[in-house]
Amino acid sequence: MSTPKTKICSSCEAAFSCGDISPENKCWCNDYPPIFNLSEGNDCLCPACFKEACEDKIDAYIETVTPKKALNNKAMLLPKTDNLIEGIDYYIENGNYVFKAWFHLKRGTCCGNNCRHCPY
Repeated sequence: MSTPKTKICSSCEAAFSCGDISPENKCWCNDYPPIFNLSEGNDCLCPACFKEACEDKIDAYIETVTPKKALNNKAMLLPKTDNLIEGIDYYIENGNYVFKAWFHLKRGTCCGNNCRHCPY
């Protein structure tokens, strides 16, 4: 395990730890879907800004998805993870998990349960 680095967020300028800080030698940002690259000249984002950037990118992608496009979508091709992220894969409403379109797209098929955010 390497020593985490203290970095400054290129968006909000907050200090945060970055680097291989887990026993699996991976950074916290590796728990998020690999859906974008930081633009050249920018450094890492703090956890809050990174999550917001992921949510924005995913929401923009979801707006382009039609039921026909959902059948062969980009989310299905990403590495599979067991980690669900609140705000990206689901939100909680009245104590219940509500799965978002991104979660359904990652799964790759409709489950037939008439889910609120089903893109199929």
